[in-house]
Amino acid sequence: MLIFLIVSYIFLSISLYLLFPKAGVPAIKGLIPGVNFIEWCKLIGRKPAYALWLLFPIVNIFIYCGMAVDLVRSFDKLKFRHSALAVIYAPAIFTSIALSKTDKYVGPAIPREADYKNQILEAIKGNKPRQAEKLIKSNPFRKSAIREWTEAIVFAVFAAAFIRMFLLEAYKIPTPSMEGSLLVGDFLFVSKAHYGIRTPMTVAMFPLLHNTIPILGTESYLEKPSLPYFRLPALENIDRNEPIVFNWPVGDSVYLSPSRSYTAHQIQTSPEAKRDVGNAKLITRPIDKKDHYIKRCIAIAGDSLQIIDKQVYINGVAAKNPRHMQFIYQIKADGLNWEKVEEMGISVPQNRQVPFYLDNEQVAELKKMDPNIIIEPFDMTPYSTDLFPYDKVHFGKWTVDNYGPIYIPKKGVTVALTSETIALYSRIIDVYEHNDYKVENGQFIINGVPSTTYTFKMDYYWAMGDNRHNSEDSRAWGFVPEDHIVGKPLFIWFSTKNGSMSNGINWSRIFTSAYKMD
Repeated sequence: MLIFLIVSYIFLSISLYLLFPKAGVPAIKGLIPGVNFIEWCKLIGRKPAYALWLLFPIVNIFIYCGMAVDLVRSFDKLKFRHSALAVIYAPAIFTSIALSKTDKYVGPAIPREADYKNQILEAIKGNKPRQAEKLIKSNPFRKSAIREWTEAIVFAVFAAAFIRMFLLEAYKIPTPSMEGSLLVGDFLFVSKAHYGIRTPMTVAMFPLLHNTIPILGTESYLEKPSLPYFRLPALENIDRNEPIVFNWPVGDSVYLSPSRSYTAHQIQTSPEAKRDVGNAKLITRPIDKKDHYIKRCIAIAGDSLQIIDKQVYINGVAAKNPRHMQFIYQIKADGLNWEKVEEMGISVPQNRQVPFYLDNEQVAELKKMDPNIIIEPFDMTPYSTDLFPYDKVHFGKWTVDNYGPIYIPKKGVTVALTSETIALYSRIIDVYEHNDYKVENGQFIINGVPSTTYTFKMDYYWAMGDNRHNSEDSRAWGFVPEDHIVGKPLFIWFSTKNGSMSNGINWSRIFTSAYKMD
């Protein structure tokens, strides 16, 4: 990203070097950092101090675009296409004007436009309609109604896309994996700034769409050109037990069904997934276009995690559990008021036995309703057949309720490579950290060199859903790399019952916190 910015600045400086002489400014000033922007401000009618706005992240994008448009207008380039090109790639139109034999500097655009507006207002106030009409018609800055609407729409889309890309993004909870804390049908605002704004990696894309075009079902972006990963300084670090939004780590190669995405591994191991995707073709996605997931960060880089009888331990200490953490239960009861059960927020299965996803408070409430009710934990061991790292030789005894211990990689930490650790970290080495990795004659070859150790280049996180028996999370696909982190959920701004407006609105959830534990 830094290289891209440096190269872009060099091209801009060269274009200013070529353009400045046409406005009577020494060409060399176009190459001097800081001075070039000060002279630019003078040429468009701004005070030199206005250039200081370019030092402020996010704001500087709008300031730069405005300055670029005003500079081409100062050379009497007033059509919509001129402004559009100035915003899209300013050095191109600056160079074009500089090399043109006919284009001339006609004076700073901002005071010229303000002067026309003042003359028109004075004519109107002086009750001189003919003079006002004449000034309006001769005003070179006058825009047609169509152009006014076009620019307004373009600006609105640009502003919305900008906010979505850098500051806040609306997110809907699609699955019950966080049920108890976040429900299907909750609409959240997610902050992109708290954990550091991740600059876009995918450049060519439809604005306001994530990765697919509705109805068409096709991808909404082009993989190339692309930019490298870069993140601005964070407002805070990711803490344990905080919900986080991230790009699905294993979502780089997926098959799409009408309801969700599946990895190649899921297609190979799950007949249901294979039926769901049908004849769908494999799709590859860059990091920032992988599906969004929301889970709770259970462990951070450098932690050792283990699950013993459903209880998570971090570095040997029992972790704090979310108040509404859920597990699966089997219920046997005669004459239970099922309508009242549903009013408690409990999803009732068709057979009214399994699965019931309940937290401790719901279990207690059900026992109060019927003293004779039988509520038994459901054994998930037979269903724990496909867990990360998919190595039954070394980790065959791991289940969703008894998992680990496993070390969460931390940047700069070196681990020994063995047949066990390579199962845990091979995807990190090969995919996430972009090394050339292979195994030859029992040796681990990294970037052409036989290796017995590996030093991690990034921090990683471990994410799990609060609905522990109904969550596809790190137990299924492993670590969350730091470059996949999207943002921090802030609050619920709207909520529908069971994900549908037809079922009503959860008024009590609107404007409540999205990251609470209790």
